[in-house]
Order: sequence, then C-alpha cells, then structure tokens
Amino acid sequence: MKKLTHILLVILRYLLAIFMINAGLQHFLTPEFYLAFVPRFLPFTEFFVFFSGVIEIILGILLIFNFQLFGKSISAWAALAIFFMFWIYLPIHISDVFMENPAIGTHKLALIRVPFQFLFIAWAWIIWKFLQPKENIKKQTKNCG
Repeated sequence: MKKLTHILLVILRYLLAIFMINAGLQHFLTPEFYLAFVPRFLPFTEFFVFFSGVIEIILGILLIFNFQLFGKSISAWAALAIFFMFWIYLPIHISDVFMENPAIGTHKLALIRVPFQFLFIAWAWIIWKFLQPKENIKKQTKNCG
C-alpha cells in the first residue's frame, strides 16, 4: 500500500508541475482571458498577467527537480510557493462570483471555480508534505507526542 501511495503522489507531483507550466503558458497565449481577473486597483494589468505567468512556469519547472537549497529540495520550496500562490488567488475567484460579468464567463462557472481553488490548495499542500525529507517528518511527529 505504501508503494502505491508513493507512486500516486509522484504522479500528482508531476501533474501539478504540468498544470502549473500549462497555466503559465496560457497567460501568454490568451492574456485577454486573464486580464479580467487582475484587480482593477492594480496598474499595469498586462504586466501582472505576464509576470504571474512567468512565476507559474518557473514554479512548475522547479517542482520537477530534486536538488537541495537551504536544506530542502527545490521542488519542496516550489510546492510551498504554489500553495501560497493558490491562497493568494482565492479572493480573486471569490470576488468573481459577485461580479456583474464574471471574468470566468458565467456566475455558474464562477461558483464552481471556488471549490476547485480549495482542491488546488490541498493538492499543493499534499505535494509539499510529500516532498519533505522523511527525517523531518519523524522529528515533527516525535516532538508532537
């Protein structure tokens, strides 16, 4: 069972990487779609669309690699950054529900999109926990008991 769980988590890790790279690329292929999501109070909306696309691509690529940085694998740092990025995007998707013309298209789609954001948050958290060195998890468990 442990081996099957490990295989599933590895698959989920690489799917998250593909998801992030694709999402980032979409910022360049269809920027007009993402412009509507940028909060109106921010200047240079196109810059934020392209900047977030670059960040998503970089994080997706970093999620693939296993080299160490400050005692953690670079992929673990990337998963944690994706986790926080998904939290940052949550208010944007919640506010979209209340817009007269939701950026995502319809009110129904905006309502469906919010629970998916929580799934994305959980997905990134699970991958971050999976990428933690096993000795750190043992230390954390030992300190809790």
